[in-house]
Amino acid sequence: MTDETTPQPSQPVVDSGLTRRQFLQTVALTSAGAVAFTGCQQFLPHEFEAESRLRVAEDVLTGFENWYGTTCTQCGAGCGLIVRILDGRAKKVEGNPDHPVNFGKTCARGQAAVQGTYHPDRIQGPMRRDRATGTYTNITWDEALAQLTQQLRGVQGQSNSLAFLTDPQRGQQALVLDRFTRAVGAQWMTLDLLGEGPFREAARRVFGQDQLPEFDVQNARYLLSFGADFLGNWLSPVHYNMQYGIFREGNYRLGQFQPRQQGSPRGYLVQVEPRMSHTGSNADEWVFARPGTEGMLALSIAQVILSENLAPSSGANPFGSRTALDNYAPERIAPQAGISDPERIRKIARDFVQRGPSMAIAGGPVTAQTNGTDVAAAVLALNTLVGAVGRNGGVRFNPAPAIDGLPTVRPNPLSDWQQLISRMQGGQTRAALIYNANPVYSLPNSLRFREALANVPFIVSFSTMMDETTAMADLVLPAHHPLEDWGADIPEPGPGYQVVSFQQPVVRPYFDTRSVWDVLISVAGQLGGSAQSQLPWLTFQDSLKDVAHTLQSQNRGSYTDPDFARFWTGLLQRGGWWDAGRTQSAPATPASGGAPTSIQAPQFAGDESTYPYNLVLFPHNTLGTGETAHLPWLQATPDPMTSITWQTWVEVNPRKAAELGLHEGDVVTLESPNGRIDVPVYVNPAASPTVLAVPMGQGHTQGGRWATRDHGVRGANPLDLLAPLADATSGALAYGATRVRLISTGRRISTSKLEGNQPPYQVEDSDVAKVTRTV
Repeated sequence: MTDETTPQPSQPVVDSGLTRRQFLQTVALTSAGAVAFTGCQQFLPHEFEAESRLRVAEDVLTGFENWYGTTCTQCGAGCGLIVRILDGRAKKVEGNPDHPVNFGKTCARGQAAVQGTYHPDRIQGPMRRDRATGTYTNITWDEALAQLTQQLRGVQGQSNSLAFLTDPQRGQQALVLDRFTRAVGAQWMTLDLLGEGPFREAARRVFGQDQLPEFDVQNARYLLSFGADFLGNWLSPVHYNMQYGIFREGNYRLGQFQPRQQGSPRGYLVQVEPRMSHTGSNADEWVFARPGTEGMLALSIAQVILSENLAPSSGANPFGSRTALDNYAPERIAPQAGISDPERIRKIARDFVQRGPSMAIAGGPVTAQTNGTDVAAAVLALNTLVGAVGRNGGVRFNPAPAIDGLPTVRPNPLSDWQQLISRMQGGQTRAALIYNANPVYSLPNSLRFREALANVPFIVSFSTMMDETTAMADLVLPAHHPLEDWGADIPEPGPGYQVVSFQQPVVRPYFDTRSVWDVLISVAGQLGGSAQSQLPWLTFQDSLKDVAHTLQSQNRGSYTDPDFARFWTGLLQRGGWWDAGRTQSAPATPASGGAPTSIQAPQFAGDESTYPYNLVLFPHNTLGTGETAHLPWLQATPDPMTSITWQTWVEVNPRKAAELGLHEGDVVTLESPNGRIDVPVYVNPAASPTVLAVPMGQGHTQGGRWATRDHGVRGANPLDLLAPLADATSGALAYGATRVRLISTGRRISTSKLEGNQPPYQVEDSDVAKVTRTV
């Protein structure tokens, strides 16, 4: 290799005795089981501007495709990927068939990762913003890092003067951030609207576990889900979609083929929620429950099991005495929950015991209330009652990570953000660093985060795209796209055993960007002292090799090799390391005091007489809460319930729509005590007359040509309606605790959808559609 193509120190390559071409040619001709190859950054910028079929980089096999293993970061599930590379370009993403989280499958978000890599609106290099004029000036990385280091020296060690705002990080990235923020005296804040704080706290209370549990859907025969849209966006959707297929058909198990025994029952799903989700539409029974009453319904199910002495001998009573829940008898709870017949609750309770193995899960809008943790705890405690804890077809626990010393990172509660905003407004916060978070867009407008951030004298963003928060930054240091960067991840929830996923650069950085982790390590070296000692590596890749050394020394798991160079290469080929033999045993007894015996009534912002509708927000099927709105594939992916694309909408009950004279496409104003938005109507027969459901994800003022429309706003951001209410226990934002009213504007637009001319129809002659399938 010539000096011209030798990588610079900031772009380390894998040590090997072979040239890269020899290595790729050798592996490509060996067994078909080798599906992924280690990554290397040995391309020149001009090779991406004009590719020549005669003159390509030394390590490019012209005319051959290469597959590289890495980890998906499009959501928090941590699926394993393999990426097809042709002539140095990422062409296609597929699931890693060996990875225990997704076993070769991906979702639409994972498939769209290549669009993020080559997005025409990516930030192409470091920039400095003039606050007076709002204009940007391109600067060099040396200038940018010098300014960043100088500013950090000025605030280092001063209490509450520096904040680092990110999404919840895991693995080695979390370790670097934790050490960096501690060394420079920064407050590390994590933002994730759908972080399932109430569910996490309930799992800790009921099961006594810090790690999220694994729900063994594939081996269950009866599944009772309270709001957990596990076929949509909940926790690890690809993982649970695969398990759900087995739950329904039962002809194999993840990772191995197991013929279904003759007469084996098909799994039965009951979904309880205030708005029919994608999972609800696939359920055998869909049960509407008024927002905030779902915990009462869970206790009512438990009351039936206890009063009728249905619990199996393998179960334990976490609720105390057999009569502790008598106030939650079905006759009392059914009217409050909006269920017309109390016998329906009794039937669910009896089936839950008799059609096992059974399991109960909770999440999503059901736990997005001021009583969210108690709701989730009541649901999870049903598993203890029927002996579903620690068994196949029930709740299984994930062990501690295979790497010691990694910080446990959870989304900060609403109160922490309110305190930060107060410090910003008071001038205490002198600098803010922001990576992979967009609080200006994602936090409710009622918190006034934008106005508070404007008071911070120095703002730095490491974003790859110009979003609403980055647009306020004084210094923009664009990070690599994940397909260009290194990383290590501990998936949460895991599959029930230890997993460490590795992320590697599968292509050379397309623009003049840098790894944020390398930037932090470099700045720590410039600051010296404790910062340098806490981050002693030359590059982030070096820190990942420390992780690999730790795994190698354990001499167990999916891959072992006494030679470190081969072990490192093998980890990257396989996309990670896992040990199916390292599981976590169920506790001998359930956690004391974990199951509630009463549920506090939910609190709502807005008087019911003025604001008669419950607002139910749900994550968009592909845009989530807006983090992927810049990708056109995901904008154009139809919503599975309405088939609408590129828009925000509000789902209205057909009888309520007829009463108000509304039709599909009519634009209405939704108004809460905290804000208002305009959205078109979608008449949905599964909608309750008292509930208005709106997807999150649109309404961006920044984010590129596809997130916005003609330099304006595409759709609306329903987060602007939310009141600053929180779950009483976990402190998570209660994004289901706001009431709204509906006002007709007299305007009308065409909805962008693939449903055609056949509208949805009412499946039953009732105010709320109730779905029951015959199996």
